[in-house]
Amino acid sequence: MSKQLFGTDGIRGVAGEYPLDPRTVYVVGLALAQLIQESRSASAASRPQILIGMDTRESSVPLARNLAAGLEAGGVGVRCAGVIPTAAVAYLTVADGFASGVMISASHNSFEDNGIKVFGPDGFKLPDGREAHLEEMIFEQLGEGVEPSGSELSTDPDPANQYLDHLLRASGGPQGLASQKVIVDCANGAASYLAPRLFEALGIAATIIHCQPNGRNINQDCGSLYLDALRKKVVAAGADWGVAFDGDADRALFVAHDGAIIDGDSILLVAAEHMAANHHLTNNLVVTTIMANMGLEKALEKKGLRMVRTPVGDKYVLEEMVRSGAVLGGEQSGHIIFREYATTGDGLLTACMILRIMADANKTLSALRNGLAVFPQKLQNIRVKRKIPISELPALQEAVARSEKDLAGRGRVVVRYSGTEPLVRIMVEAEDMPLVDEHVRRLVDVFQAQLGA
Repeated sequence: MSKQLFGTDGIRGVAGEYPLDPRTVYVVGLALAQLIQESRSASAASRPQILIGMDTRESSVPLARNLAAGLEAGGVGVRCAGVIPTAAVAYLTVADGFASGVMISASHNSFEDNGIKVFGPDGFKLPDGREAHLEEMIFEQLGEGVEPSGSELSTDPDPANQYLDHLLRASGGPQGLASQKVIVDCANGAASYLAPRLFEALGIAATIIHCQPNGRNINQDCGSLYLDALRKKVVAAGADWGVAFDGDADRALFVAHDGAIIDGDSILLVAAEHMAANHHLTNNLVVTTIMANMGLEKALEKKGLRMVRTPVGDKYVLEEMVRSGAVLGGEQSGHIIFREYATTGDGLLTACMILRIMADANKTLSALRNGLAVFPQKLQNIRVKRKIPISELPALQEAVARSEKDLAGRGRVVVRYSGTEPLVRIMVEAEDMPLVDEHVRRLVDVFQAQLGA
């Protein structure tokens, strides 16, 4: 059964509209409680508990209240950590023995959207089969005409402090980099309260920008999807580097002193080289997605390291990491998983690890990332009426096959539907930009004619 509610990163949509209307969110809570109760042994005496965290959107508290009401009606206790990064929810779910963790966030989307990310007791996002089972329960409850009831939530600040302590332990503490001039962009999101405390504890007097959330300014011309403001600030201030998080702080992208963007591919290469040199890169393996640049693959090969690709989504990266025993993985978008410390992408942890690597290597961020020769790459999004499987559309299959044949050995094509929006994403990568542009134009024309909204 194909999933209807869950995309690549949970349930997502416009807050207040299906499936994030009050009744459906309440039923999600009821169904999740049922799923948890099914997994418990008959002898379990204590009431299962769930941790809820959220980002700074104005809709996050109402959604959390409706979800909590459903959970409590289903016999599950709720502890609310308030505004906290997604990775904190995953970490604390395991550390404190919660039956599940839930993050209310739409990550990098604008404030009108929101979402529900569910973690199992192991801190992993639910596997596809379990999400499909949860969906069945949700639709069954919706069919029974269940009506929501309210719930009051009180926020417990202790989980945030506990997560901060975890980050400081992972970082190894202050790295003697107090003289560095750093700009930190919190995207007016979940990092807004913790990031300033983290950098202060690490001994860095960072300049913090976009950390005054008002419920509507999350990701608004700031954060990891909108790096122009950070780039200008880094260059104008003569800063050593800058880092930008997204709305739920599960991704981080960096800017070098000259304004150059350092994306997830570069971060993976820097981390892989450092970990391999210190004999910490298990199986000499890095796990990433189909979107990773071919330049990363070539650079790793030169170092005697291997790369494995997965579908887009850090949950799939993690699943492959567990299967293959890898300890480092991530996405070009800035979701980086350091398996020793996390079970999901963690922007704050990534910043800590980069600081640690800079201190150990005694190199600037610009110097560390010089080993990556990036293949030109272009991503084109096309809004679609329906997500018809590409395998059912011969004209599209033929167009992709033609481009793949032309680019054999010199580039590649990736076509996929967005897991969270009505979009088909066409990515072309090749040795030079004219070749990329040529194949993007060809493919866009065909896809627009067949699928365009």
